[in-house]
Amino acid sequence: MTSATTAHSVVEPSATTRRVAGSLVVLYAIITMIPLVWIMLTAFKSPDDAISYPPKVMFKPSLEGFCNLFTTRSRQTPEFIRSLGPPQGLCDSIARDRNMVVAGPSNYVPRFVNSLIIAFGSTLLAVALGTLSAYGFSRFRVPLKDDLLFFILSTRMMPPIAVAIPIYLMYRTIGLSDTRLGMILLYTSVNVSLAVWLLKGFIDEIPREYEEAAMIDGYTRFQAFVKVVLPQATTGIAATAIFCLIFAWNEYAFAVLLTSGNAQTAPPFIPIIIGEGGQDWPAVAAGTTLFLVPIVVFTVLLRKYLLRGITFGAVRK
Repeated sequence: MTSATTAHSVVEPSATTRRVAGSLVVLYAIITMIPLVWIMLTAFKSPDDAISYPPKVMFKPSLEGFCNLFTTRSRQTPEFIRSLGPPQGLCDSIARDRNMVVAGPSNYVPRFVNSLIIAFGSTLLAVALGTLSAYGFSRFRVPLKDDLLFFILSTRMMPPIAVAIPIYLMYRTIGLSDTRLGMILLYTSVNVSLAVWLLKGFIDEIPREYEEAAMIDGYTRFQAFVKVVLPQATTGIAATAIFCLIFAWNEYAFAVLLTSGNAQTAPPFIPIIIGEGGQDWPAVAAGTTLFLVPIVVFTVLLRKYLLRGITFGAVRK
């Protein structure tokens, strides 16, 4: 007598479970992408279409938002505009259609460059210092190690605005207010605690025997760290760099309080783009769309490390 049995793995999800999970993931992705898609669509609208009610989904694409983002304009009389020569480019032509002329470039490009320098500079420093500190905590007997690690983590518990005023007074005294160096140092100090905690978990998973074998072969401790530990911690370093860069790239509170001109980044500059008669929403959307590009490209380039990085050590053999 034979009996038919159906074996089912308690680890492998069933087909129904996979379909439900896949549907939820797709639904969540669509919901989270809607604001981004709407911002990108608004960047290609005219000012009239951007504030129309009900909102327009179908519209005639226009580059006026990008022109307004990269230029400053001034209103002139029709007689003065007719006295000028032919338009010098697309942006000048769009401005003249509204009885305006291009007066010069805007401040968006310098602010965007400040964001690049400050965000990537602070990320590089935070990851470098965090890697060295995490290696020390992981490999050496540090007195009061747990207390020090908790103290490092506690710096992330307070809201940034709680220490904004003391930092502003300190920066004004030592001359770091409205400087790129000051913002890099500030973002590094905020991010280094996250870097230490994330990277310590990665380095703990790397067997000590690898370093010991390298030192037996004649390597110094530092050489073993560079040639043995760092290559195996690449996944964790990449994941940590993404998280640190996202914070430094999007940070707003410190940038508003501590910068006003020379070191101002894009986040506090984009909301104050003013058009004729109020907020220039296509220019704001265009600035936001361009502001998303570097962080998206950086994340896409390191995407293969991200999932591995955030799940590293979750399953132990």
